[in-house]
Amino acid sequence: MPYPAAELKRKLREVKRLEINLRFNGNAERAEGKLVWDDFFDIGRRIRPARYPLQKLVNLDRQSLKEILAEYFYFVYYKIYQENGLSAEMLYDPGVLNLLGIPVTATDLEIKKRFRELAKKYHPDLGGDGEKFIELMGAYEKLTSGRK
Repeated sequence: MPYPAAELKRKLREVKRLEINLRFNGNAERAEGKLVWDDFFDIGRRIRPARYPLQKLVNLDRQSLKEILAEYFYFVYYKIYQENGLSAEMLYDPGVLNLLGIPVTATDLEIKKRFRELAKKYHPDLGGDGEKFIELMGAYEKLTSGRK
């Protein structure tokens, strides 16, 4: 059963406050314009499009919402690692995963499989787009460097 819109808005605001607390020690002024939340969610007050507008979220079941929140928090913690200079060797860059159409929870095997699918599709010798193939190779190299 989907969440009512008002309850979902409240929960998303709590998630936003949590990111502000995690990344900016509760300082909302420092967080302005720097939140992962801004790219993910839109509860109806923005002009810039978000990945998950409220209209889309209210139609999802609870499991789908949990998956979206898991993806969101992966991005948040990835940002925390980057901002604090911590080693993120065991984390994949979520932007690159998104570019390849791979969920942030993907395993090494799933990434390799998706890469092979896309390599066949974009390889210039097989009639694919050479520029896309080069972009794909760079993304795969970024994901796999230091993980062998």
